[in-house]
Amino acid sequence: MLLGRQILFFGGKGGVGKTTLAAAHALLCAERGFRTLLVSTDPAHSTGDILEVDLGPEPREVLANLWAMEIDPAREADLYIEDVKARIAETTPPRLVSEVERQIDIARVTPGAEEAALFERFTRLMEEAGGRFDRILFDTAPLGHTLRLLSLPEQMTSWMSGLIGRRRKVNALGRMWRRVAGAAAGDANAGNDPVLAALEDRRARFERARETVSDPDRVAFVFVTIPERLPILETQKAVEALGRHGIPIGPVYVNRVLPESGGGGFLERRRERESEYLDWIDDAFGSHTVHRIPLFETDVYGLDALRRVVAALPDM
Repeated sequence: MLLGRQILFFGGKGGVGKTTLAAAHALLCAERGFRTLLVSTDPAHSTGDILEVDLGPEPREVLANLWAMEIDPAREADLYIEDVKARIAETTPPRLVSEVERQIDIARVTPGAEEAALFERFTRLMEEAGGRFDRILFDTAPLGHTLRLLSLPEQMTSWMSGLIGRRRKVNALGRMWRRVAGAAAGDANAGNDPVLAALEDRRARFERARETVSDPDRVAFVFVTIPERLPILETQKAVEALGRHGIPIGPVYVNRVLPESGGGGFLERRRERESEYLDWIDDAFGSHTVHRIPLFETDVYGLDALRRVVAALPDM
């Protein structure tokens, strides 16, 4: 059962309605008594608009059992860099601090910096599943960004292991130098390395995250698409990519499906074309559960409208 999973990711091509489906599932979880956190990582941040509340980077209680937040990847990267600077300052000679900080600032603008910082926040939030919150639902950015993000545990664990190895070598050389030079080498307690401790803690967190996102009993990635060519193609590629990374796939939601009758000649022709796309979806995702969500006559925003979407969800 989908709602039996502690952590759900909702993804899809931009504009297909993944925020609506994520918010509807979060509302359903909350109304069934689960302490639920809905997290938006999409830079467009329409979660607050749908819920009709102002959201920020910390959880805000929206109604009983439901909290929501919007994470800004740029802000997370800035906070991440400031944390690194603070740790480095603890162990770096004053004469080198400005140069080290300059190198860190350069790293801030390199490709992948925001994804790394965002995944750091992801890992901390996922660790709250089963504790502060019973269910955590992530409304993710468009698929390309999300795929890069979810592939990070393997990449980051390997990278962190390399950094830890180099840091240990530096510390070993420092200990050798202190044995040779005695008091002139500096503080004998320099072996207590907060940077190494932070690296090892971060690697352990990424390893736990990798185990979590590949656990089918706790996690599922839910895809949202619409019956149009490009969203279907992009979803197919994403399903294959996540499968290669061992991330369990949940149901595929086909959003905004036209009603079966009414509307005149234009809608009849549109239904004929849509029917072909729906057959394509059934064939392409035959090994996964496919659910259809109807097109509503109005935009979905506010709790009353969300409850209409909840009523259209399959029994979970």
